[in-house]
Amino acid sequence: MSANTQKIICIGSVLWDIIGTTNASLSRASDEPGQIKMLPGGVAFNIAQKLCMLGYKSTILTAIGKDPEGQALIDRCKQIGLEASYIFRPEDWPTDRYMAIEDADGVVAAIAHAHSLEATGDLILKPLKDGRLGSLVKPFDGMIVLDGNLSDEVLEEISVSPYFAACDLRLCPASPGKGKRLKPFFGNKNATFYCNLQEAEILCGAEFNTAEAAVLGLLSMGAKRAIVTHGGLTVCDGRALKRPVLYAPPKIEVQRVTGAGDTFMAAHLAAEIEKLSAEEALKQAVEAAAAFVNGKDNA
Repeated sequence: MSANTQKIICIGSVLWDIIGTTNASLSRASDEPGQIKMLPGGVAFNIAQKLCMLGYKSTILTAIGKDPEGQALIDRCKQIGLEASYIFRPEDWPTDRYMAIEDADGVVAAIAHAHSLEATGDLILKPLKDGRLGSLVKPFDGMIVLDGNLSDEVLEEISVSPYFAACDLRLCPASPGKGKRLKPFFGNKNATFYCNLQEAEILCGAEFNTAEAAVLGLLSMGAKRAIVTHGGLTVCDGRALKRPVLYAPPKIEVQRVTGAGDTFMAAHLAAEIEKLSAEEALKQAVEAAAAFVNGKDNA
């Protein structure tokens, strides 16, 4: 399918990422040398940006403040080719931020300040209802990437909304702490869950030793399809009544972690748009994420 004809909407967080990294192993109250970077981020932005780099233009639905930091984000979206004209711009709230600290073993701690996105509620969904991107008579029928940074109420609304009845819905928890927010989508015939092992455990309220076990757990909870990653171990893609597909990532040196899941998801979506087999799509996504973690994807 041509990148110019595929309709993709990414709904969720677009914010500033503040990431501190060090090669040392951190413990509580550690003070180590390293690097601190401030980059455009957020799950919806990261996936949309990766899709754009692969040739698939996306429309962003989110909330971004009218402060200078917010305008800088809007400008960045436009610079990389994202459709940003439908973004809701609240007057009184600052632009959201995410802060993480990573050491040699991965993410040590992270804090997300996503007040604007949660406080604006379903206002960000208006273009899907008023005819600009979709309506009750003609619901949007392309691919929608939805992250778990939206409020519980909005996610529950989306899970049963007729405005989302015709789309190919791809779900990303955004973080383990927000995993439970996607529970309303169990039983939704259009939804595919993308999780890491910890997020799958939180969604299912159970412990799993492998990605395959986690996928089977999600399917037993009502997911129609689930794709689970497990760090540097085997990844699994499973559907109800079908044999799961497995792929083992290559062994690599870890240079960075934040954003790897978004890279995996974007590469997998691109592979599916191109109608690759389940095996080839998983392979493409795993290798793209491995290149990102290893610092070899030029991102």
